[in-house]
Amino acid sequence: MPVNVPDGLPAIETLSKENIFLMTETRARTQDIRPLEIAILNLMPTKIDTETQLIRLLSNSPLQVHLTLISISGHVSKNTSETHMETFYISSDEALERRFDGLIVTGAPVETLPFEQIDYWDKLTRLFEWSRTSVFSSLYICWGVNAALWHFFHTDKRILDEKLSGVYELEIHDTMSNLMKGFDDRFLMPQSRYTTILPQDLEGTGLKVLASSPETGAVVFARPDDRQIFVTGHLEYEALTLDREYRRDVAAGLPVAVPCNYYPDDDPSRLPLIRWRTYAHQFFANWLNHCVYQETPFNLGDIHE
Repeated sequence: MPVNVPDGLPAIETLSKENIFLMTETRARTQDIRPLEIAILNLMPTKIDTETQLIRLLSNSPLQVHLTLISISGHVSKNTSETHMETFYISSDEALERRFDGLIVTGAPVETLPFEQIDYWDKLTRLFEWSRTSVFSSLYICWGVNAALWHFFHTDKRILDEKLSGVYELEIHDTMSNLMKGFDDRFLMPQSRYTTILPQDLEGTGLKVLASSPETGAVVFARPDDRQIFVTGHLEYEALTLDREYRRDVAAGLPVAVPCNYYPDDDPSRLPLIRWRTYAHQFFANWLNHCVYQETPFNLGDIHE
């Protein structure tokens, strides 16, 4: 089944060429079923790229998804046109008046800043509090993980000596987890961050580590009921996303290493191979089906903490 997206969203053209099943709002209104209400709080500067990446993965499911894009009220995007934001996004203030089956909170390029120095921190924490009783299952990615851990559990991030960048092999610790259904015992996931969370940092939170490695720390962890799910890596990344980031950082004069286990023979002149696509689609399908659709109440008004 398709993801139901706003008419005219730029991602439609890109994903249609990939044979991704999408449905515009106009067509969806003619169907008499309740789609899953999924919201994306997009904190990334390259918003259209992030929209496209996440919609691609949300589409790989037999469920119809109605997508809502959220931006932080009053925060002006420097890299995305005002017209795009006004046309396709609702504000975080508007989101507070609604309820959703699922919420995705993306990363943001503010990893090393203290949380309270982020200009939209208060508005973000209002959304976090709202999600307790207005969202059935929340999925936090990259910096979104750091922010949510600090807010909900007062668990702080660890700043790394150098950027963790590359494609890393992870070990699954709970093969019975709904999120890990269909996965091999070990799988690959892109990482791109300056911070980490170690398994011992999560002691006392009630969160269960589902996948990790010595190099990456805890990467996938969740509440036992899957109402809050945390992924420090980037299953949504396209084949060349890490390449673009690496070349951007080099051009900026940053002391970054060649992404680990990414280019053939670690040679940036060679095209990387994408080796995590299957896991990415499986993970998001598992989240939508097992953590959201199978558990969320039909009446969104019945969602409670």
